[in-house]
Amino acid sequence: MENSLFPPVIYGDSFTYNNLEKRMKETHIKGLSVAVIINYKVEWAKGYGWADEGEKRKVTPETRFQAASISKSLNSMGVLKLVQQGKLDPEADINNYLKGWKFPYDSVSKGKKINTYNLLSHSAGLTIHGFPGYNRKDSIPTIPEILDGKRPANTEAVRSDMPPGVKFDYSGGGTTISQLMVTSITGRDYTSYMKDEVLLPLGMLNSSYQQPPGDTNWLATGYYRDDKPVDGKYHIYPEQAAAGLWTTPTDLCKYIIECQLAYEGKSSKVLNREMMQKRLSFYVDSTIGLGVFLQTRGGLKYFNHNGGNEAFLCTYLGSFKDGNGVVVMINGEDFSIINEVVNSVGTVYGWKDFYTPNKKKLINLPKDSMSQFIGDFILDKDTLNVVACGSGLCIEQNHANPYKMYFSEPDKFSVMEVGNADFIAIRDASGKIEALELLQNGRKMRLPKIKDPANKAPGK
Repeated sequence: MENSLFPPVIYGDSFTYNNLEKRMKETHIKGLSVAVIINYKVEWAKGYGWADEGEKRKVTPETRFQAASISKSLNSMGVLKLVQQGKLDPEADINNYLKGWKFPYDSVSKGKKINTYNLLSHSAGLTIHGFPGYNRKDSIPTIPEILDGKRPANTEAVRSDMPPGVKFDYSGGGTTISQLMVTSITGRDYTSYMKDEVLLPLGMLNSSYQQPPGDTNWLATGYYRDDKPVDGKYHIYPEQAAAGLWTTPTDLCKYIIECQLAYEGKSSKVLNREMMQKRLSFYVDSTIGLGVFLQTRGGLKYFNHNGGNEAFLCTYLGSFKDGNGVVVMINGEDFSIINEVVNSVGTVYGWKDFYTPNKKKLINLPKDSMSQFIGDFILDKDTLNVVACGSGLCIEQNHANPYKMYFSEPDKFSVMEVGNADFIAIRDASGKIEALELLQNGRKMRLPKIKDPANKAPGK
């Protein structure tokens, strides 16, 4: 695996396999941790690089990383356990269970009530995609303050953006409501409930939702692309259900294996077969279940979730059959190395048609043509920013995580990190770029340009 990293996109005619150590240096990743599942067992787990470079602490299989949005997958186990116990009707109005705060329905919801399945499948039509976390020196808000967007919360209020049940619309805000439902129903704090009812039954002894975390000796420090550590080493996430889990790849493998066995009716440490099959079935479309995403590779089905906190990224993937899986966690900002490791694992272990690289031709764009692309483009509630970087162009989301742009035609480009997406420049009558068209998974989106920043063209 270490010498067979595969990118999702191959540009040009030649390709050389990547080495893990070399790619970590190229992507400015200080530490990386991997665990692999073969036949329902952890085949191996290994850490690479630094958990904390300043303290000279190396990554080991026991080093804990922030699981970020993978927290939502374990949260769904805890919520659905209440359903299984008959303490929560998953199709009833969430306000029937919330204490100390009620969701303020308005005309946007068109009289429809939000239920628990909506929250877990991101079909509740709610705002707030994700959370930036808090510096360890900051005042930490309560969950009601976060949901109402009141100080010291650093995000806006969680409110209806469309009626529930219409379509998938990712919302960490909705997951945070489910956290309040858990504490309201059980009368327990979220950390202890998840520990006793989910983490310990799964054997996840190196995991915790505690925020701020307790024992810090095993925690990785987050690092930015400029090799600088996060101020305070990591951010605090009171939005525990959405982003607050600290864990290891080995512990996440235990979760994956239990999902696989419970789905087949061979285990029931947290959820029984019926509930697990419900959880791993699509809800609003073929890509989303309850706390998990669903995908098909080579005709085989997998469940997975990615995660991204301040200077932490991760992913897990588990097969529905044969008990295979992989978890990768890093304390950095470049997801490309995660994709490459996953592709390498799947290929090395012979998972059927798992890695199918997208081959694209490559052209060199003149510098004066590059300058026409520089600017900001609207993507739903976010912006994509095309900026000069080195001798070429990079595209960022909300001015973070720049990805190099590769052109296959003068008005068509893609990024190596997302192999199934292409961007096409849309020009007005005068020839100026007025929008980008994003083609991904058979969908087409128009991203209008909103301004022309005073960036200089590459090389000028």
